[in-house]
Order: sequence, then C-alpha cells, then structure tokens
Amino acid sequence: MTTTSVSARSRLDPEPVARRDFLGLSALWAAGSALAFAMLGALRLPKAAVLPSPSRKYKVALPDTLAPGEAFVPPGRNVAVFRDGEGVFAVSTVCTHLGCIVKTGPEGFDCPCHGSRFAKDGSVTKGPAPRALAWRKVSGSGGAYVVDEGEDVPAGTKVKGDKA
Repeated sequence: MTTTSVSARSRLDPEPVARRDFLGLSALWAAGSALAFAMLGALRLPKAAVLPSPSRKYKVALPDTLAPGEAFVPPGRNVAVFRDGEGVFAVSTVCTHLGCIVKTGPEGFDCPCHGSRFAKDGSVTKGPAPRALAWRKVSGSGGAYVVDEGEDVPAGTKVKGDKA
C-alpha cells in the first residue's frame, strides 16, 4: 500500500473544474465563436465584393441622321464614334494629360480641365496634353458596330461603313 501525501488546499486556490463542466464550457465557447463569425460574414453581405462596371465592349447603333464627320457619343461611354467617307472609327474622350473627359465640339475635342484641344482624329492641336487621343477598336457593319474600349488601334484604322 502506497500512500501519497495530499497537500492541503488553500481557500485562495481556484475550484477545480470537473471534466464534464469543462467540455460543456468548451462547446458553449465554440458555438459562440461560430455565431460571432457568422454575424461578421452577414455584415459584409450588403457591400458587394465585386463592383458592377459597364462592359468595355459594347454595341453602338449609329443614328441615320449622323452627318459625316460628326461625333456620336454613346450615353455613359467615354468614346466618340465618327462616320466619314472611308468608314467608321472611334476615338477615346479621355484626355491624355490628366484623364479628364473631353467635350466634343465643331472642330474636335476640348478639355475643360486644362484647355487642351484635339482635332477630330484625336491629334493634339493645343497642349498641355502630351499625346493624341487613343483610337478604339471598332468592328461590325450595317449601322451596328461593336466598340472595344479595352483595345487601342493605330490612328487611321477604320471599319468600312455602309453609309457615308
């Protein structure tokens, strides 16, 4: 028979926790943590992780009344579509100086921010813009065209149009 000495407990020592109580408290903490993380996830739902933005490739139907050399700016887009005797082309309306949206005018484009001016083909006629406006890719025919704002083409690239 062995005997072990059991030290006397002080009244300041914490009460020993029974195994059953410990497991119950652990399950309660796990459930509370899962509920807290679920609430954090639910709070993120109103703010979408992916913001909607318009497609950079879209269809444009040129109006029949569009005169040759006159700009057509599709609503909500930063491009001006022209039709002339050689075809249809699109020029970006984003200024190459600081990114302001240029306004179309009878002689081309005017930047309202710093006074840059561009001809109808996008070339710079007055600074401070460092380079010409970008030409965008246009495809299609028959009055319905697809403009791709994500793809630049060399200046002078035109798609054959059926009307001039």
